[in-house]
Order: sequence, then C-alpha cells, then structure tokens
Amino acid sequence: MGSRRAVAGRRKTRPALVGGVVAVVVGAGAGAWALYGSGAAAEETGRTTSEAAEEKAPAGPLTAAEVTTAAQRFLTAWQRGDVAAAAAATDDAEAATALLTGWTKDAHVTDATLTPGTPAGAKVPFSVKATVAYGGGAQDGTQQDATGQSTSPQATSPQGEAVSKPLAYDSALTVVRRAGDGAPLVDWHAAVVHPELKDGDTLVTGEAGTPPVKALDRDGGEITAATYPSLGTVLDGLREKYGKKAGGTAGIELRVVRGTESKAAKASDKTLLELSEGTPGTVRTTLDPGLQAAAEQQVADKARASVVLLRASTGEILAVANGGHGFNTAFQGSLAPGSTMKVVTASLLIEKGLASADKQHPCPKYFSYGGWKFQNDDEFEIKNGTFKASFARSCNTAFISQAPKLDNDDLTEQAQQVFGLSRNDWAIGVPSFDGSVPVQSAAPMAASLIGQGGVRMNPLNMASVSATVRTGTFHQPYLVAPSVDGRRTAKASRTMSASTLGQLRELMSYTATSGTAAEAMAGVSGQVGAKTGSAEVDGQDKPNGWFTAYRDDLAAAGVVQQGGHGGDTAGPIVAALLKAGG
Repeated sequence: MGSRRAVAGRRKTRPALVGGVVAVVVGAGAGAWALYGSGAAAEETGRTTSEAAEEKAPAGPLTAAEVTTAAQRFLTAWQRGDVAAAAAATDDAEAATALLTGWTKDAHVTDATLTPGTPAGAKVPFSVKATVAYGGGAQDGTQQDATGQSTSPQATSPQGEAVSKPLAYDSALTVVRRAGDGAPLVDWHAAVVHPELKDGDTLVTGEAGTPPVKALDRDGGEITAATYPSLGTVLDGLREKYGKKAGGTAGIELRVVRGTESKAAKASDKTLLELSEGTPGTVRTTLDPGLQAAAEQQVADKARASVVLLRASTGEILAVANGGHGFNTAFQGSLAPGSTMKVVTASLLIEKGLASADKQHPCPKYFSYGGWKFQNDDEFEIKNGTFKASFARSCNTAFISQAPKLDNDDLTEQAQQVFGLSRNDWAIGVPSFDGSVPVQSAAPMAASLIGQGGVRMNPLNMASVSATVRTGTFHQPYLVAPSVDGRRTAKASRTMSASTLGQLRELMSYTATSGTAAEAMAGVSGQVGAKTGSAEVDGQDKPNGWFTAYRDDLAAAGVVQQGGHGGDTAGPIVAALLKAGG
C-alpha cells in the first residue's frame, strides 16, 4: 500500500462508503435497534464534536442506553460511509479515521451492512456483510455515482477484469467513558474493524504481495488448513517466506498487512478473502502426514493446548498443532515453562559439581533467597534423598537452594551454549520464538532455575531440549530443509560432558518410569525420558501444564494453558504422539 496522510481531527469529510443501505435487526430485545444509511433518522443519531462536549455524560458505570446509543452512533456512521462521524464516536479519532478511510480506499469494501447483536454489558457484537470489488476503474480513492453518493473505487486486476466477492464476518466493540467529561465512546482498536487486525495493521485489496504456495508434507501430499486446521498460521508463514522463491504468480486478495507492533511479534500478513487465484509455487516441509493428523486429533477438543514432535537426530519437525487456531503458540508462544526448565538447570548443576544423580541432595519444604520464600508443591520435603529423587518428584527447593552458589549469568550461558536457546538465531522456515533466558539476579534468578522469573519458552523450544538430551548435541529444529533456500541453521557452541549427559538421561528416564511423568508415559516403550512442569501465571486460577519427553529418535513437548499439572494435561498429548511415532 502506498503512503497516505491520515485525516486528523473530527471535521466532516465526504462519505467514503455507499449510503442508502438499511440494516434492520429482526426480533426484540434490549440490544436490538435499526441502522439507517441515510435520511433524517440517520442525521438524528449523529452529533458534532461541540454538541458532544456540551452534553455532560454522567459518571459511574455505563447504562444500557448509553452503550446502545454510543454503538448505534458509531455503526450507523460507519455504514453510511461518514468516516469523520464514525471516528468522532470513538476515543481515538485519528487512528479510527486512518483505518476506516482505508476500509474503502485500500481494501475496496463497498455495500456494507452492519447488524448489531445483543449487548453484553459494555460489549456489543455485530456482524458485517459487504462486497469487496476490485478492477475496471481508477485506484486513487473514492468516486461518486450519478446521484452524488460515494462508491468504492475499482482498480485494474492483472488480467484486466473486474472481480468481486462477498465478505462476511463477526466483530465486536466495547463502549467506555471518555476521561474528563465521561462521554460514552467506542473503545478504539483495529480489531473493531476486523477481528484479525492488531493495532497498527491495515487492510489492503490488490495483487498479493507474495504469490501463493502449495505446501507439501514429507511424502509429497498437499497440506491445507481444511485438512489440518491448526496449520493456518504455519501456511501463512510459509507463503511469506517462500512465496516469491517458489515460482508462483500472485492473485488478487483482501489481506491484513501487519504493522510495526505485529511484525515485532513475528506475525505474518494474512489473507482474508481471495478474489482471484494466483498460481502457487510448491514448498516441501518435514511434516509427517500421519503424525500431523495424530497431533491435530490430540488438541482438537483442547482450546489452549499446543504440541510439537521432532526427529531428535536431525531437528526435523514432524508435527505441530494448536488447539486454538488464531496464534501459533507451539512455535511463537512465550510462556514460563515451569519445571520442564529443570532439565536445563540440572545439566548446569551437574556440570558445576553442585548435584549428582545418585548423591544426597537437599529438598526442604521451604528455601528463602533474595527476599522471596520458595516452597514445594503441597509443601512436601524429601529427607536424605538423592538428586534423582528430587528431580523425579520435581522438588523446587532442590534447585532454589543452589542459587547462592551460582553466578547470575550461569543459567543463561548454559541455555545458549549447550541447548541453543535464547540467542534469536533459529531459522526454521517460518516465524518462531527461540526462547528467552535473561540474566537475572537475586530472587528472580532463583525463580528462573525452576522455569519461572523471566524465563520464556514454547513447545518447540522444550521439544528441542529433550532432543538435545537424547542425542547429546543441539540440532536446530526446522520445518523446511535449509537446502531449499540455503539458509544457515543455528549451532550450539559446546556439548555436555559424557558424565553430565549420562546423568541427565538417567534423571529423565527415572522420571518417566517412576516419577511425576510415569502415569502419562506408561506404555511408551524404548529409550525414554520425560519431565513434567506446572507454571504459575498471575491472574490464572490454574497453572499452565507442561510436559517434555523423548522416545528413541523422537522428542516432543506440549503445553495446556490453564490446564493444571503437566503430567495430567500435556503429558497424555505428548505420550500419544510418541506412541504414534512407532
């Protein structure tokens, strides 16, 4: 999209959307009202800025009438194409003006019908039905028909033909009081216009920035979001990375173009509506169709579950699935990993001579460090127990008690140098987060030893940790073979000693057979190892449940957010995939 100057302020401008469209809510109820595209009724719902300032809104909670009136004012103005009036009905007129102007000028949306639903407190759902029309006319903004009403511009498609398709989706708005005079206004966020938008994103219709791709599994079968519902974001990432390299040609589409904030979060542009097909190029991935289907099945009824399965000896990603399809938590999540991080910490303690698998190791009920008092789940203790027993039962104080003997950067260096984490240099073929183990001090440093504090991971990272333990060497995970585009994969600067590696495998094996992971891993044969985790998160009633494990040449990890104990929630998902791997 070319550069354009946003219209600032709240002065009236010529409407940019077709007027004369009427949307009437069928049925009765407190949240039902009619929207009028033009005429006296529409004029009565709008107010100028000065009029709004003169009307002192009451303080306190919003009334149902205030919510209904504020939402009606905004939706009516938006529907009839009065950008200035619609923007003035929000608490951020400048941002609203820019996005609502782009709705017609850049996204080429016309004939919109906005139908409100029943409010729930200050939130008002509404549906959008419109047409996206492209081709056959000028591209420089709105134009008028014979009656003087504004219409959506139509631009020339690459084939020289006009194309159009209906657009339908649901959205919602929230009404808030404006600071100062308390006036009810729409709380402006880009998601009001479309739920796929983040603040700073824009909508654009035109020739696709990148041609489509036909993604293939390792056996050559086509991968589609219809077959594998949780791979939608992965397919978006593949297109963004390989669309121009795979030999395809672009079509015409309505898409979300990510802004600065979304790009910082490594979000890919997203196609919302395809008006004309391009010619896709092909990209082969490492996904195994049978294992991918198994992963999809495991998370299908768990909205906040995510899982990744790797080939440990190579780093090939064999399956990835997310129960919630809007964000790829498995690759891009940034969550405290809880006690699964003890795998990395245990390797550090063993290397430094602060712990040994079969030697006695403290596991008191409590341990204080840096002004914080740490405790074990249910305040248990292990008297005269070994480090292996503490690891298998996930004793927090066994790790926290070693904090006074560690330097602040010890865990960070162990994660980076041995496990390849927290360096922001993974290149898996689609956007990913490589984990974060920041240098901390005092109590936060102690908390990081048990996967809390500032430590952040996702299932891809923790599957890689298990793979490193299984093989003894970090192999950066990848979804597309590096040979496809000649990219360099991340490397770890060193490996664990043979003694450390042997003890770490012993700890994970014992946990899988006799510790907190035993129930989930029952029936998983071969060379196995596992670690459970539960990560406390502020504001959640239940912790996030984590589980990471390996079996022979397979390594996997999963998380169920707000699920509870990892052995009960994420454990069965991970174990099922390890079994499915044969």
